[in-house]
Amino acid sequence: MSYHLINTIQKLGHPKILVLGDLILDRYTWGNAERISQEAPVILLREDTQEVRLGGAANVANMLIGLESEVTMAGVTGTDMDGTVVRDELIEKGIDCTAIVADASRPTTVKQRFMGRAQQRHPHQILRVDREVNTPLDQTTTDTLLNIILPMIPDHQAILVSDYAKGVCTPKILATVLEEARRVGVPVIVDPCPGREYQIYSGATAITPNRLETSRAVGFEVKSKDDAFRAGKKLCHDLNLEYVFVTLDSDGIALTQSDGTTELLPTRKREVYDITGAGDMVLATIGVGSAAGIAPADLARLANVAGGLEVEQIGVVTISREEMLADLLMGSRVTSEKVLPLEELQRHIQARQKLGQKVVLTNGCFDVMHVGHVSYLEQAAAEGDCLIVAVNSDDSVRTLNKGPDRPIFGQTHRASMLAALEGIDYVIIFDETTPCELIQQLKPDLLVKGGTYEKEEIVGWEIVEAYGGEVKALGVTPGISTTQVLGIIRSNQETESAASSSNSPIEPPKRKAG
Repeated sequence: MSYHLINTIQKLGHPKILVLGDLILDRYTWGNAERISQEAPVILLREDTQEVRLGGAANVANMLIGLESEVTMAGVTGTDMDGTVVRDELIEKGIDCTAIVADASRPTTVKQRFMGRAQQRHPHQILRVDREVNTPLDQTTTDTLLNIILPMIPDHQAILVSDYAKGVCTPKILATVLEEARRVGVPVIVDPCPGREYQIYSGATAITPNRLETSRAVGFEVKSKDDAFRAGKKLCHDLNLEYVFVTLDSDGIALTQSDGTTELLPTRKREVYDITGAGDMVLATIGVGSAAGIAPADLARLANVAGGLEVEQIGVVTISREEMLADLLMGSRVTSEKVLPLEELQRHIQARQKLGQKVVLTNGCFDVMHVGHVSYLEQAAAEGDCLIVAVNSDDSVRTLNKGPDRPIFGQTHRASMLAALEGIDYVIIFDETTPCELIQQLKPDLLVKGGTYEKEEIVGWEIVEAYGGEVKALGVTPGISTTQVLGIIRSNQETESAASSSNSPIEPPKRKAG
């Protein structure tokens, strides 16, 4: 499945996504917690660094930029300096801010965190100070925001709603946006706010609540996947949703679709350093995939990968497609997924080379696998980060004059046997007599061949060196080759046949009658 997801990521494109929600500015003051103040029993923080980060819906927009989307941000700030900082930060990231309305009657939402280090060790949050109002937007600001957003909707492939209950996601705004999105066929994915009445999200395409938020919304505790499925079915029915993604921490994501289909998409175990931002990352990933028309189950799988990478980081960071690809490429590999057609293999190799991985290619018939093959393939795998084995097809083997009974095993069996070896990342079957055309298509960094070859004797060497690649001959296992192995087998068969003939009973002469 990991290889399938690699192809999915590479087909995401660069969708245009509208983010609607509460803009938050996160301010951080870092310093050393040196001692207790003489004025009061409080920690004295000696400041050394200040930092600003995008929070709330602005963080979702930033994560979408990391996932190579075009992003429009819709929301409200104050007319204060913090509102200017939010806009400047968004514009610097390349985000369209034409749908952000400035409202002089309310401040920009700011969360000020004081982070203290004890004896230069890991920082801890000492205090958080919030400046905000959570009253709903007034009629004038509501109308202004909607007048900007509604004409934009048809130009976007998806809408993400990031609701932090700071006053932007009012019933009127959500109902109006959801109605227009349904009319023009644009999917809307909502990250709901805990404690709010979920009826305001009715008519969205999907919602992405976590375990606790789901429990509050449905009125019963979500402990197991069956609880999550029951909750998902209720939410789909009550809110007229197409599907629900219930995030279950280390258990993965429980997907429920409107037709009653359910599936738990597990995630692999990771070192969890900080869960901050994981929910935003899940929303952003599902949003990009929805815009690209990806199936719901694959949306959940991609969200598991991105969310998992997020919790491995300290603080809120953006996760790139390259990081997701690298994570998938490093994961466990199913044998059947290793044998790929040329078009898919090209995409994988391009992804690996973009990540800086060294790609090694070798080729051969591999008709009768023996210890010599295994030894040289292990050497080949050690030469780089990724090993491709190109296998001659049955027709191709027959043109090589290896004998009337060759190949002994068909191309499918030979490819499957090679794919089962741990050190081999990909297997491809080619029909040509030589691998030259395949080399030109894949452009491996290193071409290797097992045997007593000079570089110039390795087929395709001039092609590889022409584009800057390397060519190398690897060692052989003395006394072991396919020809020798087949010779021993045939000799043994002849010996057994002769012995069988000599041991057959001889019929005694018949007596004459009379």
